Amino acid sequence: MSTILLSIKPEYVRRILEGSKKYEFRRSVAKRKVDRILIYSTAPEMKVVAMVEVLGVEQDSPKNLWQKTQANAGISRLKFMDYFANRSIAYAYRLGALQKFDKPKTLAEYGITAAPQSFVYIEG
Repeated sequence: MSTILLSIKPEYVRRILEGSKKYEFRRSVAKRKVDRILIYSTAPEMKVVAMVEVLGVEQDSPKNLWQKTQANAGISRLKFMDYFANRSIAYAYRLGALQKFDKPKTLAEYGITAAPQSFVYIEG
């Protein structure tokens, strides 16, 4: 069982929390199988606000991945294609059950001193 912490922009965090974004898109994914993602909402919030179950990882060309995920992407096609520009492979964590924290947590509570550019494994 593996948990990672991802830095996600607040606009996308809101969409995950409200249920309109069921995929978290990435240019690369963790090598270990990921069971849960801790969601770190970047500036201005800068807090860990929720944990979400990972149902699986999708991997395909950006064009094909968009076709599979667009109904629950929570992002515009233009932003999606910009994000994956010049990439032959695109990844998406398929998100499941969500646990929103009543009180958002700091990175320090997880022993982390700075927000990760991509992700960081969380032990325990």
